[in-house]
Amino acid sequence: MSRAFAASCFVATVRPLAMVGLTLGLLATMVQANAAAPPATTAPPPGIRIVAVVDGDVITNSDVESRTRLFAMSTGLALASDTIDRLRPQIVRQLVDERLRIHAARNAKIVVSDKDIGAAIREIEQRNNMAPGMLRQKLAGVGVSQRTLVDQIRAQLGWTQLLRALLADKVNVSNAEADEQLRLRAQVAGQEEYRVGEIFVPIDDPANTADAQRFAETVIQKLRSGAPFPLVAAQFSQTQSALEGGERGWVQINQMDPEVAALVKSMPVGAISNPVKVVGGFSIVTLQGKRAVGKDLATAVTLRQVFVAFATPLNPQAPTEQQRQAVEKARSLAASAHNCAELEAAAKGVNDANHPVDPGELRLESVSPPPFRQMLTTLPIGKASQPLVAGDGVAVMMVCSRESKSMVTLSRQDIQRQIVSDRVELLSRQMLRDMHRGANIEIRGRGV
Repeated sequence: MSRAFAASCFVATVRPLAMVGLTLGLLATMVQANAAAPPATTAPPPGIRIVAVVDGDVITNSDVESRTRLFAMSTGLALASDTIDRLRPQIVRQLVDERLRIHAARNAKIVVSDKDIGAAIREIEQRNNMAPGMLRQKLAGVGVSQRTLVDQIRAQLGWTQLLRALLADKVNVSNAEADEQLRLRAQVAGQEEYRVGEIFVPIDDPANTADAQRFAETVIQKLRSGAPFPLVAAQFSQTQSALEGGERGWVQINQMDPEVAALVKSMPVGAISNPVKVVGGFSIVTLQGKRAVGKDLATAVTLRQVFVAFATPLNPQAPTEQQRQAVEKARSLAASAHNCAELEAAAKGVNDANHPVDPGELRLESVSPPPFRQMLTTLPIGKASQPLVAGDGVAVMMVCSRESKSMVTLSRQDIQRQIVSDRVELLSRQMLRDMHRGANIEIRGRGV
């Protein structure tokens, strides 16, 4: 049975980002210094060809090939297809943007830890219902080094840290400001708001508009064919929500680009938009839900879980003795627990840090995948499930409560996070445009 059964219950944690004391003026000085005196370009090894140079930092055909394979894996495209060949120039431009972000973060002396990168990869896996380590296996299966993904995540995290540092006191939203937003929200109670996911494809030069649109249209085609939106967003969206799977959360019409707002109002839930031309590029939007502000009747579920880990990854055709014993232990715990308190007691000393006994209140309608949602819908309260076997262990679930209630409980902290996120995103787009104007960028031929 899929790891998704257990993964859907895990609560994502918010990782604190280090703050660095910089000013916008200092950043501008650093960018100008880079443009004035780029480092010497190092000749690539034999057989490796330079396709672009960004302030003296080379991008090779090997870099492009690795990122292309990553794109093919995420969308299900055949690597040898004509479509992939047409998309390579846009992939080169994405690598250029990534180099600009890396340079800015490095000049600001920002260090992204391996721990932060590991946490980001685990979050991507959880959002896409993957067992721990499965993303690395998928990458290896298509000939992509994990370093390709690690470098991309390092660039995204470092860039986000830099943006928050540059915003300085603006990332500290006062209680009064948040309370004012809550008051304004109360005034529009009953009006519709929308849960939106977004993938942003930037246009660095008007001459590249056609390439960007072609890239967006290909992404949309594969999303509509079943490619997972969170995985594609994490790897190819150029927004600060990329590592959160493109998730923007619940937003009102006046919080969206006007072009996106006009479209979202008429979209059915679950739809993927056509490319939407916005300032700076194209947006790909998915509508995940609609609700009235302040009114969101849904089914709230609480549960407890026991998780017995496997010492090694499971091979279903040849389980080890430890894995057989783990399944039997889970079955025994399920048989002996007759209520949530007993299951919680049984989990003490058994669950690891990645598998909380109490994952918190869940919105039943949002639980994924559908088989897990169906189980939580039909499992009698206080009755343990059958053992749910995954690649890294076996879980037993028990529903403690199931009730219909309003799930709109935006707190002051929720509003503060939303305000900061909007400010960071606006600064990101402005800075990247400025860095393009100040950098020495050479793309050789079509970059392929």
